[in-house]
Amino acid sequence: MSPTLIRSPLQPEAAATLATPIGIATELAQRLACSANARDQAGGHAAQEREWIRDSGLLTLSIPTEFGGQGAAWPVVYQVIRILARADSALAHVFGFHHLQLAGITLYGSAQQQRRFLTQTVEQRLFWGNALNPLDKRTVAGDAADGFTLNGIKSFSSGSVGSDWLTVSAWHEASQAALIGVLPTGAAGVAVQPDWDAFGQRQTDSGNVHFDGVALPADQVLQAPGTAPTPQATLRSQVAQLIMANLYLGIGEGAFEAARQYTLNESKPWFASGVDAAAHDPLIQHRYGQLWLRLRPAAVLADHAADELERLFRKGALVTARERGELAVAVAEAKCLAHAAGLEVSSQLFELTGARSTSAKYGYDRYWRNVRVHTLHDPVDYKIRDLGRYALDGTVPEPTAYS
Repeated sequence: MSPTLIRSPLQPEAAATLATPIGIATELAQRLACSANARDQAGGHAAQEREWIRDSGLLTLSIPTEFGGQGAAWPVVYQVIRILARADSALAHVFGFHHLQLAGITLYGSAQQQRRFLTQTVEQRLFWGNALNPLDKRTVAGDAADGFTLNGIKSFSSGSVGSDWLTVSAWHEASQAALIGVLPTGAAGVAVQPDWDAFGQRQTDSGNVHFDGVALPADQVLQAPGTAPTPQATLRSQVAQLIMANLYLGIGEGAFEAARQYTLNESKPWFASGVDAAAHDPLIQHRYGQLWLRLRPAAVLADHAADELERLFRKGALVTARERGELAVAVAEAKCLAHAAGLEVSSQLFELTGARSTSAKYGYDRYWRNVRVHTLHDPVDYKIRDLGRYALDGTVPEPTAYS
């Protein structure tokens, strides 16, 4: 068998021929991969590619069937994110954060709000963006006759450029608490700035959003200021953290596959190796084994955490604080290993492929740049600390927007 025909161990069996979410995602990832390097170098807004995502039907993946969605379980959603991240982690990020906003509607919204916004998302093919950065309190909510008025700015607003609706958080001075609401991106007074300029994740549309006297009606407020979140509501942060874990894992898997293909098809054996092909070099094989052992445990824990999230998500209001805490431990385990795997594989691939692989035509550096930027979202050391506490005395993480 020719090396170019060897099937990747990361590729789903026959996925591209099946009209399933995994098959659709596999085909979409192959399409995105064709221009991923060029678009990464150009940066900016991937308008056409976002339309491909919309046309794929995958934006309705996590929406319950009662609202017209596909009702996919969270493990399927995360598999799709991981598949897309292998090819294009920036658009996988945008896709994952779309589903994070939908999860927020389910977790925070009333039954009427869920039906309204989730049904509209299906019927109008809406793409959701994020303006819910909990650490950025510069957007302030003032009381109004029928809701609130928003003024200020939100940073790290992933997916905001080109979105149809936004999930927004704002600081309410009177109650000294935050509120969460939803707004059309085109609402009067909303200005989305395409000013994201990080060296990685360059097409995540994660710039600043400005609010100038924006009306937020009461029926678009998902969580009123001063409302104590239930254990169920605090699952949102776990949805978000597991999206990140699967992004990091997907980047690591994508980097591994790029290096594997290069080694099989491009690399020349080192003169001192005594072998006729780079892939036959025992030292190269050893190093690939080490990287594989970084990826596999991360994948197993990510899949386990997705199963646990699905179980608790379906329990709804019956979720207990302890169950939520145990889930946070499972998600932290997955994220810490995926964080380390993504960074290590994306860096060490060059030691396996050699100097010629650093050519800009391959763009392999994007794997490291993307994972390096995104792994700075929140400090992994605090996750490891939480795991240490749990290992010592069984204390589960306190619910925050990051844990």
